[in-house]
Amino acid sequence: MATPAPQKKIPMRQCMGCSEHKPKRELIRVVLSPDGEISLDPVGKKPGRGAYICKDKKCLQKARKSRRIDRSLDREIPDEIYDRLEAELAENE
Repeated sequence: MATPAPQKKIPMRQCMGCSEHKPKRELIRVVLSPDGEISLDPVGKKPGRGAYICKDKKCLQKARKSRRIDRSLDREIPDEIYDRLEAELAENE
């Protein structure tokens, strides 16, 4: 008898807006690099501490209002990063 191939584990991350756990690939990563730069990481491979957000405008607005991404990265996020996130979400709709 052949044993079935083991299921590959899907990495899950928590959205900073709705607090739901979702597959990492469904979320957008905001990364704080080791040199202190904050940027968007569409591929999810940049080095540094990351915070994740759903590809949903409501989640982004909720995270922005409560400053959850700021607290997660222990750094104040400039408005231009939030604006860039909003533009990216608008593009994907």
